[in-house]
Amino acid sequence: MSLPQTAAAVPARRAPSGVQPGAAGVFAEAFKRMSARLSTEVEIGSALTAVAPEIATVLPFSHVDICLHDTPGWVVSFEAGIETRWSQRRTRVQYSPVRDVLQGRSAAMLSANAMEDPQQTFPGACCEPILNHRLRARINVPLRVMGRVTGTLNFSHGTEGFYGPEQVPVAQALADLLAPWFHALHGAAKASQAAQMRARAQEQAEGLRQGALELTQTLEQERQRIGMDLHDQTLADLTRILRELTGEVPLDRDLLAERVTDTIDDLRALIDTAVPTLLDLFGFAHAVRVHLERAVGAEAVEVDVEDETDGAPDRLGPTERTALFRIAQEAINNAARHAGARRILVTVSSEPQNRLRICISDDGVGIDPEVGRRSGLSHLRTRAHLIGADLEIVADAGTRVTVTLPETSA
Repeated sequence: MSLPQTAAAVPARRAPSGVQPGAAGVFAEAFKRMSARLSTEVEIGSALTAVAPEIATVLPFSHVDICLHDTPGWVVSFEAGIETRWSQRRTRVQYSPVRDVLQGRSAAMLSANAMEDPQQTFPGACCEPILNHRLRARINVPLRVMGRVTGTLNFSHGTEGFYGPEQVPVAQALADLLAPWFHALHGAAKASQAAQMRARAQEQAEGLRQGALELTQTLEQERQRIGMDLHDQTLADLTRILRELTGEVPLDRDLLAERVTDTIDDLRALIDTAVPTLLDLFGFAHAVRVHLERAVGAEAVEVDVEDETDGAPDRLGPTERTALFRIAQEAINNAARHAGARRILVTVSSEPQNRLRICISDDGVGIDPEVGRRSGLSHLRTRAHLIGADLEIVADAGTRVTVTLPETSA
């Protein structure tokens, strides 16, 4: 049953009509205790739970809930007494059993048996809690702040006809007391949620900015790597061919074709290794072994890869692992092309304090340190520096290139 719009709410500080004179003191004391409890609460659900026992001394219930306007067209509910779906998800105003009060069409609603009341259980209504928990008797009154309906205060009882018209002013007095508190708490909750959303948006923006910076750094490092690879291989080969072409003794045509073909093959290999798919697919040790075999070609050179760490390089991040692979590649290329070695060995080992050590050694003629500083070997130090690794090049009865990555988690 809808009550007429002229039904007036009674101020919360005095006992409303319907309260017996002897109970007025109890009513006033309950209001004081509710105000005291509300002053210590900062969350709507806990606030309703805190005052529910005091509410029950004034107006008994099986279930009580507060329904508040949220975003346009939606309401959110908080409840005590019985937990239902109303507090678990938002509801569209048009499907709320109390839509007439929420939209101002009724000053209040009173149902002797809401389970059979078409005003509350209309088609499409979110009335499952009424039916499932047999919430027969119901009173629904508006929550108002500065004359505007901000929600409803709803009382339900399992006994049919438990509430009568005399309880409506009591319910409205309770609503008038609670409305400002819950309006403020709801506003604070929405402000906090908005602040959290802004913080998340800022974090996402910062993440994108940091990601863009890291991508730029990665692209710059890749540009430097490609430049070093071109210097170490293609440029050196083309310079040698040019020197031979402009020398006093003409270069044999077949030999020239062979040199150019080798350079093309090296350039193709450089392109193929721009993205080291072997490294990604089969791991560090396998990729190094394949490169070793390609580097020595048909030469009678013994090659081997010994991994004493059970694949530790593959547990590194992609930046560190790729950089170590490039260092090994270049050290192997120098050993295969310039050292005249009969044996090239790559060893992967671990040292105290989680230090990962990779050593590329050969038994060739060694490298003149002064020449090494002027040659592409200097790029090895640059690569090592980019990942915070230590690099040592020793030329004594062969050449030994050792790179050590400190404090790895591999």
